Amino acid sequence: MTQFSKGRRRFHAHVGSRADALNGLPLATFWQRLLGFLIDLLIAVILWSPLEFSWRYFLLHETNIHIVWDFHEAGNIVVMVLYWGLANYFGNGQTPGKWVARTRVVSLTSERMQPWQSIERALGYGSAVLELGLGFLQFFWDPNRMCAQDRLAETIVIDVRESKPR
Repeated sequence: MTQFSKGRRRFHAHVGSRADALNGLPLATFWQRLLGFLIDLLIAVILWSPLEFSWRYFLLHETNIHIVWDFHEAGNIVVMVLYWGLANYFGNGQTPGKWVARTRVVSLTSERMQPWQSIERALGYGSAVLELGLGFLQFFWDPNRMCAQDRLAETIVIDVRESKPR
């Protein structure tokens, strides 16, 4: 190694031992993924409701409070990104909804879900929705069943009922 190249970062391809370790893992079905998503969405709404009410009542001093879950509201987006991001990170790819559906998000780049990767995946749900749902439907034609959020975060979703520890 020359002195000039000592401090330089080097490119590391994703293909290699990590790809070999994931090869052959069973991918989650569409229905498993949908079930996990809907359960997580319900949990996010349950967490968001008292936060939104408290915000409006105690900080904004509103008296006629009408709260609606809307993907265009900043508070709703923040709660969703924080919920999915933190749940994916601390659960290493298994949110409560994914646990019920017996699925897990697995990183294509590392052994464990990274903090930013978990946030990217959460933001990817927004990307899938903004594509008028096409981001979710990519599941049906992608050979690795990857949706928009999977591509963005470089993840796959596996069926943990069939996967054996390696």
